[in-house]
Amino acid sequence: MTDITLLTQPSCAFCDQAKEILSRLTADYALNVHEIRLDTEEGRKLAIQHAVIFAPGVLIDGQLFSYGRLSEKKLRLQLTTLSRCPTQHFGTKD
Repeated sequence: MTDITLLTQPSCAFCDQAKEILSRLTADYALNVHEIRLDTEEGRKLAIQHAVIFAPGVLIDGQLFSYGRLSEKKLRLQLTTLSRCPTQHFGTKD
């Protein structure tokens, strides 16, 4: 199962779009989606730690995937890659 953390803020059209994309993708991939608002202590801490400049921030298994408008195509590609090679992580070459 892949853990997705979605860092959001209120009244954010890109955040709403990201939620819709992740909702669709749960039909095709084993995802555990956890939404955290950026106006919480945990959300601020994660945003600083991962250099999320603006919402929504998307973390896959604790590593930054993107921030801002989420590309469904790029996310699908990454999730497909992870499902084929579950030990592969961002920034590593195996």
